[in-house]
Amino acid sequence: MAYREEFAKAEERGPAVEGKVSDLPPEAPAAKVEAEAPQAPAMKPKGKLGKRPVIMAVLAAALAFGGYEGFHWWTVGRFMVSTDDAYVQADITILSAKVSGYVSSLAVTNNQSVKVGDLIAKIDDGDYRLALQSAKDKLATQASTITRIGRQIEAGKASVVQAQAQIAAAQADSERAEADYSRQLQLSQANYASKATFDAAKAARDRSDANVKSAEAALTAAQANVAVLSAQQVEAQRVAAELQTSVDKAQRDLSFTEIRAPLDGVIGNKAVEVGTYVQPGARLAALVPLANVHVDANFKETQLKRLEPGQKVHIEVDAYPNKDIVGTVESVSPAAGAVFSLLPPENATGNFTKIVQRVPVRVTVNPDIARQGLLRPGMSVVVSVDTRGDEPSKTASLKGTLKE
Repeated sequence: MAYREEFAKAEERGPAVEGKVSDLPPEAPAAKVEAEAPQAPAMKPKGKLGKRPVIMAVLAAALAFGGYEGFHWWTVGRFMVSTDDAYVQADITILSAKVSGYVSSLAVTNNQSVKVGDLIAKIDDGDYRLALQSAKDKLATQASTITRIGRQIEAGKASVVQAQAQIAAAQADSERAEADYSRQLQLSQANYASKATFDAAKAARDRSDANVKSAEAALTAAQANVAVLSAQQVEAQRVAAELQTSVDKAQRDLSFTEIRAPLDGVIGNKAVEVGTYVQPGARLAALVPLANVHVDANFKETQLKRLEPGQKVHIEVDAYPNKDIVGTVESVSPAAGAVFSLLPPENATGNFTKIVQRVPVRVTVNPDIARQGLLRPGMSVVVSVDTRGDEPSKTASLKGTLKE
């Protein structure tokens, strides 16, 4: 009921309101609405003028970057020959045992720096010391033999002198006997001497002649004995030389029980411990000469025409990206890497697909940089060869060709 009463009252107020509204001028409602409505803030028009500075700045930056890169390419980049197929290498020395035995001590550990002559490992040397002593004893015995033969030679020479004296005595007796025989012969012919006296003189003469020949034979024998003794002495000296060689070998074998560093470097990949039994040729450790490292860069065969020994090289190491290491082209391999592989390619059979080959180029590193130990064998590097040094010579040769 209340609802109906309110609805009836609303209908009664409606015409009055309509009358009031109709009395207003036509433009009044719009003006009233505008007056009552809140004013919105004014919006600036969005045009191309706001984006133009940004676009110009981007274009200027792009032009500056392009100009810089273009200038760098024209002055430097077009002369650089680069490859990332490059690695640090070194002439690694493998330390091995020369003699067999048990490792009695180790003086180094992995990653330890050593100098030339430093002790690396020691093999039990007991047997080798005994062998050396035995060789020395044999040599001493042979030296005594040589001394004995020398004394015999002296005695033989004395016998020669004695034989020569006996010859002189026999010759004197022979002369006397010959004179007695001549006298007895004359007396016998004149019948002043008996037959017995003549025969005795003749026998004495013959005996003295025989004594001379016997003394001469004794001299020959004494001289031959001296010659034999001299030959025996030479033989004994040769044997002594052989025994001296045995002593030297034993001494050398003993020295091989100490393995020492042949050059400066760093020990790595140690393969033995104390008590390990090693055979000749057994690997003990690797010695890496970090002061003599180099870079082997595998350039494409199409890049070799611009490479020459002596050119400057820039080396970028992955481990030190902000460090520019300078090197020099040392040499170019005499053949492509595939030729030296275990199974070189055979292109004379089957289908053929041409593949650009790579040729190793050795790059030396500045010794001052190498001694810092920054470069380790196996590291990956990027090599860029600066070929600007050969431009003047090429230009000169080209001018000479044009003149001809």
